[in-house]
Amino acid sequence: MARKEEMRVADIANSNGIKVMVIDDSNTIRKSAEIFLVQAGYQVILAEDGFDALTKIADYLPDVIFCDILMPRLDGYQTCALIKKNQRLANTPVIMLSSKDGLFDRARGRMVGSDEYLTKPFTKDSLLKTVAAHTAAPDRT
Repeated sequence: MARKEEMRVADIANSNGIKVMVIDDSNTIRKSAEIFLVQAGYQVILAEDGFDALTKIADYLPDVIFCDILMPRLDGYQTCALIKKNQRLANTPVIMLSSKDGLFDRARGRMVGSDEYLTKPFTKDSLLKTVAAHTAAPDRT
């Protein structure tokens, strides 16, 4: 049953058309982010780890991706690097999510191509501001 929920894409009647993916092994983080984003009118794709995300990214082509760092099987750094190496996805903003807020963690995120670093627990305001900042850029198509 939980698996079915994870694969669901939130369809919003008055959607602004922006698709946001949240990759996190914590059900609580995924659900919190989903609630905040859906209330703001975004379409949301949820993934519980990097492997799950990579299969869904090809199907849904999200406009912004939030990626937890510490996940089983394929961590956030590896997931981000694979996303950024794909020519079709290289310009998709990837925001790293972590409860770790050290300089090393931020630098490592930049090294694999992340566009920003958001510390958990995040607020609704910080999440929505981050999405807005990365979807309002003039070079986004």
